[in-house]
Amino acid sequence: MKILVTGCAGFIGFHLTKHLLFLNYQVTGIDNINDYYDVELKHARLEQLGIYAKNLQINNPVRSSKFAKFDFYKMDISDQAPVAELFDHSRFDIVCNLAAQAGVRYSIKNPAAYIKSNIQGFFNILEASRKTGIKHLLYASSSSVYGLGKQLPFSASSTTDQPASLYAATKKSNELLAHSYSHLFNLKTTGLRFFTVYGPWGRPDMAMFLFTKAIAEGEPIKIFNSGNMKRDFTYVDDVVDGVLKIIKKSVEEVNRVAKPGIPYKVYNVGKGSSVSLGQFITEIEKKVGIDAIKEHLPMQDGDVAETWADILPMQRDYHYSPSTNVADGVSNFVDWYQSYYGKVPVAYAAVLEDALKK
Repeated sequence: MKILVTGCAGFIGFHLTKHLLFLNYQVTGIDNINDYYDVELKHARLEQLGIYAKNLQINNPVRSSKFAKFDFYKMDISDQAPVAELFDHSRFDIVCNLAAQAGVRYSIKNPAAYIKSNIQGFFNILEASRKTGIKHLLYASSSSVYGLGKQLPFSASSTTDQPASLYAATKKSNELLAHSYSHLFNLKTTGLRFFTVYGPWGRPDMAMFLFTKAIAEGEPIKIFNSGNMKRDFTYVDDVVDGVLKIIKKSVEEVNRVAKPGIPYKVYNVGKGSSVSLGQFITEIEKKVGIDAIKEHLPMQDGDVAETWADILPMQRDYHYSPSTNVADGVSNFVDWYQSYYGKVPVAYAAVLEDALKK
């Protein structure tokens, strides 16, 4: 089985690729390594996979120095010709499309980037998948598609026609395009609506990272909507476990007769419970050993007050069972953050300085 992971230098893509390689799958990864956030963090993730920045040239393969079954291409999914050529050459069985322009608020400032990557890029993946006859396309959607919906928990069968941001609109568009290709060409597609994923190697623009950095450095943290925000915080290993379960079942079903009907599914991938931002911050404070300096601000454009995933379909179809609680997840992230950045929280720094003087 040959598996393609797009966005493999990204947060979820990196973790998924690493787990696939540990399970001895044949994996190809692509990423354009754009500068939406710290490029060095993306390169550091790739180094964990045996891919080094000095070896990268656009659209040319690099073999991992750590994993014999991993090849990497620096490639942009919005560039149709090299994507089509890669699919023609490699003949993938399963494609995991995690490449996208991320960020709700950034989509207000730079909408063109979202059309290019999330619409044109996804279309290129769909076309290449159709033409080369892949067996299953998994792709990242988002909890943001629920937009202004008020019925909690969010169900994958709920109406999602009120996106609150351009980012959400592009992700909903992905689901509609996938449905069309499943209907017209019998292409098996599964959309995964991820809910506030966090953990080691996380994105610097996400709450977990921003809060930890600010608290550790004695800077104020921005709390929107007076702190009355709730999120279905989902630890990255639980997310990856869900994706792996889908892939494993796909491998088992490859030689079975396809069931009648449109081979199209959309699932929520979350923890299945809602946690207040205040509780999340408290766990960071306990782990770092410092009380946060809080700056209260109004709700931001494109944001929603609460997310909460109905994960019963994933549990029913794939025995999905997220098990990491917020306290353990936060602890793991803070340990990674302090190890990666070599930063000691300001409260400990003062104690350390006094100890050194003695």
